[in-house]
Amino acid sequence: MLRLFATFCFICLLLANPGFAARDHDITVDDYFTQAYINDCDLSPDGNYVVFQEMHWEGEKDSRNHDIWIVDTRSGETQRLTFDKTYDASPRFGRDSEWIYYTTSPDFGEEAPLPYDGSTQVWRMRRDGSGAVAITREEDGIGAFELSANGKALYYTVSTEGYEEDFKELREKYDDLTYGHGKNEYTKLMKLDLVSWRTEEIYDNDRFIEDFAVSHDEKQIALITNPTELLIHNEGKSIVEILTPATGHSFTLPDNLWRADAPSPYGWLEGLVWSKDGKKLAFRCDYDGFPAELFVAHFDTDETLVTKIVRPHEVSLGEDARMLWKGNSHDLCLGIIDHARFQLIVIPNITAAGQGKHSVMTPGDIAVETFDLADNGSSFAAIETSPTTGTDIYLYKSGNKRQLTHANPQMDSWKLPQTSIVSWTAPDGQMVEGILELPPDYKEGDGPLPLAMLIHGGPTSCEPYNFRYWIYGRTRLAARGWATLSPNYRGSTGYGDKFLTDLIGHENDIEVQDILSGVDAMVERGIADPEKLAVSGWSNGGYLTNCVITHTDRFKAASTGAGVIDMLMQWGIEDTPGHVINYMNGKYPWDGQTDYLKASPAWNMNKITTPTLIHVGAGDPRVPPAHSITLHRALKEYLNVPTELLMYPNQGHGLTKKNFRRAKIEWEDAWFNKYVLGEEEASEPERPNQ
Repeated sequence: MLRLFATFCFICLLLANPGFAARDHDITVDDYFTQAYINDCDLSPDGNYVVFQEMHWEGEKDSRNHDIWIVDTRSGETQRLTFDKTYDASPRFGRDSEWIYYTTSPDFGEEAPLPYDGSTQVWRMRRDGSGAVAITREEDGIGAFELSANGKALYYTVSTEGYEEDFKELREKYDDLTYGHGKNEYTKLMKLDLVSWRTEEIYDNDRFIEDFAVSHDEKQIALITNPTELLIHNEGKSIVEILTPATGHSFTLPDNLWRADAPSPYGWLEGLVWSKDGKKLAFRCDYDGFPAELFVAHFDTDETLVTKIVRPHEVSLGEDARMLWKGNSHDLCLGIIDHARFQLIVIPNITAAGQGKHSVMTPGDIAVETFDLADNGSSFAAIETSPTTGTDIYLYKSGNKRQLTHANPQMDSWKLPQTSIVSWTAPDGQMVEGILELPPDYKEGDGPLPLAMLIHGGPTSCEPYNFRYWIYGRTRLAARGWATLSPNYRGSTGYGDKFLTDLIGHENDIEVQDILSGVDAMVERGIADPEKLAVSGWSNGGYLTNCVITHTDRFKAASTGAGVIDMLMQWGIEDTPGHVINYMNGKYPWDGQTDYLKASPAWNMNKITTPTLIHVGAGDPRVPPAHSITLHRALKEYLNVPTELLMYPNQGHGLTKKNFRRAKIEWEDAWFNKYVLGEEEASEPERPNQ
């Protein structure tokens, strides 16, 4: 009788809780396009609501909708607030928790008047979605915006153009030409009084504003500015300015900590945030190849002093730059990466003399995307994923955690891959970790599987320990009977400073050995079939795919996306050349020919025998198409290696169109089917002992 009662209770639990639904759905390519992603949130001042941005594919539309939603933190009731097919972003509550401010760009055609001409403006609506109206009407739209702490003013940026003095008249006369330099984009900072509705110009210094933050009393504004909008100028030429709006005067913070005393001069600044009392300003400097560092400017000392915060246990700063001061304190909350977990920590009692001992705010096997604190610091909302869940919002309060949203109910029935962290030893003795995915029904002893090595980008990044169904292979291939391994190779974040910086001067070397030894480990453990191996990656993952196939012929197929083939070419044509210089031990091409050659797979393309599928956005500024065209020409015209080049029109460093993402997936599946599994048409691979 007791057993029958227990069974009855379990069935009732299944019916009552969708999280316990039977997982009987085999994941398909179509399922990828049913996913919703939550990627920004704001907790209302009263703590009763969270407003957030959700991205999802809708109908036959080729680009994703970006809409504003709201959830009641007490009842859990969720409501969609915007429905137009436009880019709704950056939702922020007003001081009264009644109004929501956001950016959007409705486009009613070429002759449409402001604000319906496609320009980005700040709009506001009531919490129930009613009363939406544009409150800025700038001719060319606005950039970023911030509400004052009292909710009575809106600060925002607008772009202007200017010319350098040399040959200014000729540049103006032939304005329709594209110049290498001299015609620049600058930024003004504007203030809109939400009581009088008057607009005034706050800052116009012929510089480009990368970021800004207004102090709570509005007496000071911090700005990160560059000489122009070019990212090459953001690397090493950005400064932190402190502006006093009442006088129009500004001064620049001393930069020796992140310039002269830093391991690289090519860092970029971001993440400005004032403490409520205006006595502390936190920000960070990120580098390619070196640890990002956190700084605080102290305005409660005799002279403005800037100090570097000690990162506890050498953890890496998170990929989301948002930082927040907790309530009225000098306790700073921020994201960190620690062994593939993306967590939040708080560093208490930050002073010019030091800091307190940190504590973890979000323990466990999770990946926090971003977060927001209540005004008094008593609670916070976080967007999280885990190895078995997609993005959702969770409320942390009084030591308890509660899920507020259920953005992907269709996932409750999906057969998820078995996801785990595995480790192995590289040839030089270094321990390396990676994320292993196995088919949902795989059991120990079932025998080896086809294995795909999925290499993350960056490389100053990390493959997280979470559920990740995206176009780069995770989830999809495991659902089709493959094993996938996503290595956090040398140069990845979250494994200590030495693990990160060991890659400097050793690209196309130690990280390749980390990857190949991971394959060896999976073969030795009976997981991977050594005769059925594939390798793929995008961005730095594409570069490493190019490297790997010049080192070995063991992979039966490769899929390389937006991958570098030659470091000299990359230095010359990408938008962030400091990346290349850092990894070349700070050398320019004319000082380090040997370094540039060693790091470039181009000079060993004759060793490639692996059938290679090549992808690139036709307008990619980060890894321009010349690399992919070069690789394709070598393989197709001179080396007789099976290859295809897919150039995606009007796309940058990532693919934003639905049809292009589907093409990438289907081409890759067909390529692996043919060259790894020996099949001409796409089909489910046969699983051992099933």
